[in-house]
Amino acid sequence: MTTLYLPKRLSRRGFIQTAAAATGAALLLPGMAQAASMLTPGAFATPDLSGMPGVGPVGVAQPRPLIFGHRGSSALRPEHTLGSYAKAIADGADYVEPDLVSTKDGVLVARHEAFLSETTDVASHPEFASRKTRKTIDGETHEGWFVDDFTLLELKTLRAVERIPQFRPGSAQYNGMFQVLTFEEIIDFVAAESAARGRIVGIVPELKHSTYFASVGLPLEDRFLAILGAHDYTRRNPVEIQSFEVANLKYLRGKLGHRANLRLMQLVIGENVRPMDVAAAGGTLTFAQMCTPAGLRDIAQYADVVAPPTRSIIPLKKDGSLDAPSSLVEDAHKVGLRVEPWTFRPENHFLAADFRNNAGDAARNEAGSIAEIKRYVATGIDGFFTDDPALGRAAIS
Repeated sequence: MTTLYLPKRLSRRGFIQTAAAATGAALLLPGMAQAASMLTPGAFATPDLSGMPGVGPVGVAQPRPLIFGHRGSSALRPEHTLGSYAKAIADGADYVEPDLVSTKDGVLVARHEAFLSETTDVASHPEFASRKTRKTIDGETHEGWFVDDFTLLELKTLRAVERIPQFRPGSAQYNGMFQVLTFEEIIDFVAAESAARGRIVGIVPELKHSTYFASVGLPLEDRFLAILGAHDYTRRNPVEIQSFEVANLKYLRGKLGHRANLRLMQLVIGENVRPMDVAAAGGTLTFAQMCTPAGLRDIAQYADVVAPPTRSIIPLKKDGSLDAPSSLVEDAHKVGLRVEPWTFRPENHFLAADFRNNAGDAARNEAGSIAEIKRYVATGIDGFFTDDPALGRAAIS
């Protein structure tokens, strides 16, 4: 087996592309072989690898933005499952996304939110009928079953189901096939896929409901840091850490510093509402303020990426068609932030009116999705989340 040593100043895209060209090679960053051998469990390697995550100068549009498999390939397989992640990687995703929540016994698992009723078969388990309850988390009230009322052992008896079967009947055919995954299982799976395919696959985890989980005695951040440090793959390969909250990203920056393989991603929405941690602390900062030039400068003090919804970059007109682009990409690039919006979905229901066809609201529309992604790529975005990485790859090829 050959060993590939990567140049010190190689960009992340160069990192991925060079790795992809070296099928069967062991992928080692400069100095990492020696450093890794000296690590104690949970420790991070600290060689100087500055510059690796950059993809050309900030503010210069990249020809091939990074593709983030949103919860895997969630247009085609139930989200956050091995099937979804495997499909995303096979279809060319540069990164795959686990949304992370905590079980009752403090294990980080991948679910879109704490609410289990829409993405698992928990309602069909009579042994858990008494767990049904009502909770308000991050301003949304649901009645059903919640992850923090289950131990990992109990969660493993459940099976994943498609969250929006009315739009994705093909994905719903895989209902019941897959377990709920732990974050560590996902890291191991991505590492295995990377080794098998001879290319690096990044991980883009999102810490969900940080303020809520802290309020019930299950804070996410230190558990998350311990897992990153315990796995060789996440110590030295691309990881982008997301949150809609602010304080947790600042905390992680303080703990992680500016490690070469890591980026922090501030998720935002284009609305005049407050992040949950800001609201809980009595602050006044809103997401709308965060998307102004001044707000973006503040984000750049602790994060590397701003991730708005797609419609904040090119808004919709009243008729549902695309309007002129906003200045968000340009404003973010001016302060050194990458822009990686969410989320492109391939069904007519989710497309701008410009790109829909006559096949029906719920119909899958591959050509329309590719055309829409191309319009957004032309604004200079540095990456994007998509429910179908194959279509994202087609759009930038």
